[in-house]
Amino acid sequence: MSFMIKIIENKLLSDHWFVLRKFLFDLPRKDGTTVRQMREVYDRGNGATILLYNSAKNTLVLIRQFRMPTYLNGNPTGMLLETCAGLLDDDSPEECIRREAVEETGYAVGEVQKLFSAYMSPGGVTEIVHFFAAEYNDSLRDNNGGGIEDEDIEVLELPFAEALAMVGDGRIQDGKTIMLLQHAQIRGWLKA
Repeated sequence: MSFMIKIIENKLLSDHWFVLRKFLFDLPRKDGTTVRQMREVYDRGNGATILLYNSAKNTLVLIRQFRMPTYLNGNPTGMLLETCAGLLDDDSPEECIRREAVEETGYAVGEVQKLFSAYMSPGGVTEIVHFFAAEYNDSLRDNNGGGIEDEDIEVLELPFAEALAMVGDGRIQDGKTIMLLQHAQIRGWLKA
């Protein structure tokens, strides 16, 4: 079966921060009929994230920063503990994550390992996130991190076992971070 939707309407709703569009379309079904659907789609660009880990010390580097959507959805402080991440802008995923690592954590990582890519909220957001990992050590420290411009980022070095416990008790609730911690556990890079 050939899969081809027919877009009836593509309406710009907002382009203040990123782009929000309303789509009206006909979606083909397995039985040969079509169903008309309407979806709002948020295009914020694509991103990259990285797990910085130190296998000798059994630690990793996470950041904490304010995230307005979490505040609006019940996080009393709006602060979220997460892996370093950022939007690609015009960079490749590898260039982006190296830049973000230096800006946010202060570590100038060289070689990064591409793990996988994933759509994080495909029901309404176009973004695909590229996941990376890299070993860090004190010799890679370029600056104190903390972000640029209007960012106010706290850099944390945590034992791996503590980070896993934080997932279990709800102190880490960021999806990309949970995925990377579990990936590290499965691969055996760090000891729980």
